[in-house]
Amino acid sequence: MEQHYQWIANQLNVSVSQVKSTLELLEEGNTVPFIARYRKEATKGLDEEQIRAIFEHYQYQKNLAKRKEDVLRLIAQQGKMTDEIQKSVNSCTQLSEVEDIYRPYQQKRKTRASEAIANGLQGFADWMMSFPQQGDVKEKAIEFLNEKIETVIDAIAGAQHIIAEMVADDPEHRKLIRYTMLKQGMIVSKLKKGAVDEQQTYRMYYDFSERVSTIAPHRIMAINRAEDEKILNV
Repeated sequence: MEQHYQWIANQLNVSVSQVKSTLELLEEGNTVPFIARYRKEATKGLDEEQIRAIFEHYQYQKNLAKRKEDVLRLIAQQGKMTDEIQKSVNSCTQLSEVEDIYRPYQQKRKTRASEAIANGLQGFADWMMSFPQQGDVKEKAIEFLNEKIETVIDAIAGAQHIIAEMVADDPEHRKLIRYTMLKQGMIVSKLKKGAVDEQQTYRMYYDFSERVSTIAPHRIMAINRAEDEKILNV
């Protein structure tokens, strides 16, 4: 639990004591507005947005811990658990990282890739992914023709579907893409046409943009709430 408090404090740039006090007050049944207005001495002056952010981050950490347990159990039930997988799951700090690891072990609906695998093209895809220095793709494809894969074009297309799914399911590839988005991406929000924000709670986000790498967590949560309330397009 202490590590959860420390993580929240680091994320929101508040003290651990502020996190603890806020969560204790919330667990006692106090509302966010009440705490912000009448318990300033306990929270050391946190406003409503910061209090909500602490609670939401705490819930996130609880959900993360629960999801880790579930994923480890589900992979173990398949008989595919390894020390490396267990270490990777336990070291995750985000739900998306846990889901990336679990993705290859999920029971999937029928896809073009799964159909290609069923038609015997996994070996061809593996050969292509080995980036061979010798051999011709079209000539190699002939080895994988059968009653369901009748042409070289079909064989190559099927192998490409398998490769695409392999890349999409690879945690490291997904991590790289996510890292790039976090470094270079922008969050943009606009007031939704016809939306009514009676208290103008989200006024600063009516025409807003900021780099993903610099935006404060409480702003992300405010934008998410406004989107859920049908006030903003994001």
